[in-house]
Amino acid sequence: MLLLAFQFQSPGPIILEIGPLTIRWYGLLIASAVLIGVTLSQYLASRRHVNPDLLADLAIWLVIAAIPCARLYYVLFQWQEYAQRPEEIIAIWKGGIAIHGAIIGGTIATLIFSRLNKISVWLLADLVVPSLILGQAIGRWGNFFNSEAFGAPTDLPWKLYIPPNRRPLEYIDYEYFHPTFLYESLWNLMVFALLMYLFFWGLRHRGKLKTGTLALVYMVAYSCGRVWIEGLRTDSLMFGPLRVAQLISLMAIAFGLLGLAWLYLLKRRLPDVVPPQQQSTPEQTNT
Repeated sequence: MLLLAFQFQSPGPIILEIGPLTIRWYGLLIASAVLIGVTLSQYLASRRHVNPDLLADLAIWLVIAAIPCARLYYVLFQWQEYAQRPEEIIAIWKGGIAIHGAIIGGTIATLIFSRLNKISVWLLADLVVPSLILGQAIGRWGNFFNSEAFGAPTDLPWKLYIPPNRRPLEYIDYEYFHPTFLYESLWNLMVFALLMYLFFWGLRHRGKLKTGTLALVYMVAYSCGRVWIEGLRTDSLMFGPLRVAQLISLMAIAFGLLGLAWLYLLKRRLPDVVPPQQQSTPEQTNT
């Protein structure tokens, strides 16, 4: 029990300040996640006999599309707050991005990229989602350093200290909260391990792992954890009385399960933006 008896406390969002130059943990973690993700996706692409340079090109598209969309998504659901201080809308280095917004932007970019390069969008998704979930696991620590995205008050041994200026008004007298950033980071690491296992299992058993499986498993596995963890948070983006992340996650679970049933029960190919006969390599088709 002593091993579990510890508390988290952020050292602050800033790593280093030199004159006008400020290096923040949030930005460093996002940049690290992108670099690690690109390297991993290129490696996975090489194992699937896909040109790794294609994934490097896609990464540029994803960064350009995902980060602004993640911020826009967050700002739209927090508009009452940002309408009072519009100069903060672009202050992404202070935190405030939403993974579902990033996924929407990244999906649009991938669809266009797939069409232009005549490659299966599901193959690209399979090569990207392990990097995506690993990046999410890394990025969640940015919430820790910013003292944001925490849960309800708790006295559990692994509690998270939140300074008074970061607490919701209704919890101003509480000091310790659920470290939901940690819960999600650990959950995401488990999903990452599952996706990597499935990827290499598919390499060993040619034809048994259908194209699109990893993307669909990601939707289901990540979203199951998000539904639970989101219920603990105090700062959820809301649409009326509903938590937006839970609503989106439930839809993703349903879509992922239907997609897996389509692949393995009906034994049919997933719809694609590029017809199989137009795809550029044989590896981009299901077997």
